[in-house]
Amino acid sequence: MRLVQFKTPEGERKVGRVSTDGNHLHPLKDTRSVRELAEAAIERRVPIATLVEERATAELVDYDRLHRENLVLAPLDHEEPSRFLVTGTGLTHTGSANARDKMHVLTHGEGAAESDSLKIFRMGLEGGKPAGGPPGVQPEWFFKGVGTCVVAPGAALPMPAFALAGAEEAEIVGLYVVGPDGSPFRIGYALGNEYSDHVTEAENYLYLAHSKLRSCSIGPELLVGDLPDEVRGLSRIRRNGEVIWEEEFLSGETHMSHSIANLEHYHFRYPMHRRPGDLHAYFFGAAVMSYAFGVLTGPGDEYEIEADVFGKPLRNRVELTPDEGLVTVTQL
Repeated sequence: MRLVQFKTPEGERKVGRVSTDGNHLHPLKDTRSVRELAEAAIERRVPIATLVEERATAELVDYDRLHRENLVLAPLDHEEPSRFLVTGTGLTHTGSANARDKMHVLTHGEGAAESDSLKIFRMGLEGGKPAGGPPGVQPEWFFKGVGTCVVAPGAALPMPAFALAGAEEAEIVGLYVVGPDGSPFRIGYALGNEYSDHVTEAENYLYLAHSKLRSCSIGPELLVGDLPDEVRGLSRIRRNGEVIWEEEFLSGETHMSHSIANLEHYHFRYPMHRRPGDLHAYFFGAAVMSYAFGVLTGPGDEYEIEADVFGKPLRNRVELTPDEGLVTVTQL
């Protein structure tokens, strides 16, 4: 079961269930957002899939037309964007450790000492999937931003003038809502492009937070239910309509050094991450990235991330933003 948030040409918000052919949506009755749907499921104490079955109509909406007209929204959002926290983790996939180490070698040379990236990746391999009992080893973790940093599928990903680069990170994203009693609930999963400045990151690992560039994209479809143990997908870059780079990525717990439950524990253990009514998007880490293959992307390039289990691909084009110059603070 996959869900899509969208707007009608008249501007009305709706949620639709993806049809069996993948090219149409069945709008849900009396449902303006996935957040409202999830909160109703919590209140009734039923799986969200139960409500979808009850509310799905026989009406068919042309899904491809919605994409052409840029009417598809991110699969989760909040009317108060500050209540939608966007975070992530890295070094959770074999590919990500290799990519991060390549960046280390590019910057410091072949004879460089082992990077902290490989050290923390090995920690995950040894203790990131505890078999019950106490939590496993904690993962890398970072704060990306709030709801205003999430770019809709098909919309432009801004590349700040101060960035040294901007490149894709194809990832799976966990989407969550916090219930009235402070208990976190997973709504489902989606594709994501975490989008980072890997040139800045490679200069010094302590620049990791700055390298995140804040903007990201999620969607277009939200997968309800369990994530398959193995997810196979493709990440590609198009320039002037031509594919200039393409690589398979492998995800799901089979290819991860941490269990999803372990990642979730270390995120939601903080009381501030369990505020009733808040939403969370948690990026689970990238398996491959074009920068590690020597590809430098720029304005006009289009990222395309796809995996069969998530339906239609996530596409976004890079757009350079104007230089705002020096930002100064005024003393009151």
